[in-house]
Amino acid sequence: MARTWLSIRVDLVEGGRHASLWPRPGRIFAAARSHTFAALATAINDAFARWDRAHLHRFTLADGTQIGRPDWEGDDDWGEEPPLADGRRLTLGRLRGGEQFVYTFDLGDDWTHLCTVASTRIDPLDQVGSVPDLPLPYWGWGAIPDQYGREFDGDDGDTDLAPDPELTDLPALRPHWGPRGHQRR
Repeated sequence: MARTWLSIRVDLVEGGRHASLWPRPGRIFAAARSHTFAALATAINDAFARWDRAHLHRFTLADGTQIGRPDWEGDDDWGEEPPLADGRRLTLGRLRGGEQFVYTFDLGDDWTHLCTVASTRIDPLDQVGSVPDLPLPYWGWGAIPDQYGREFDGDDGDTDLAPDPELTDLPALRPHWGPRGHQRR
C-alpha cells in the first residue's frame, strides 16, 4: 500500500478540571481518507480513555466548519451556529497536510484537543503493521487524566486514598504477588 493514509497528531490541551495540561498527553493516529470524522472521534475517545460516551462531540476546522455527532433524538436542527455537519457522513478526505483543527469531547467539560495532520502521508503497514479498519493510534505519550477526575476506584471527592498495599492484596498468581510474595522481596 502506497503512502495514502493520513497521520494525525492529537494533543490533549485542556478539559475537565484542567484549565490547561502540561506536559500535554498525545497520540498519533493512522487514518484512511475514507474514514469518517465519527470514526476518528471514537478512536480519539478510545485512546484518551473515555468510558462515558453519552456526551456530544465536535470538530472545528480552521475555516469554521463544525462537524460532530447530532443529538441522539435525530433532529436535523441541532441548534449549532454554524450548523453542525454529521460526522458519520463526512470523511477525513477533506483534510490536507499541515492542517490543524480542534476536537472537543463533552461540550460541558470541554476536553479539547489540537489535531494536526502531518505534511506527508503514511503507509499503515509501515507505521501500524497492518491495515486497520478504523483510525488507530500508533504512537503516544503522557498520562491521560480520568474523564471525571477520579484517582482511584471509589473516589467520590471526599474519600482518602488507602495506603499502597504493595501487591499484598493481589492473588498469588505471580511470585511477588500476595502476602507471601511480599515477604520474599
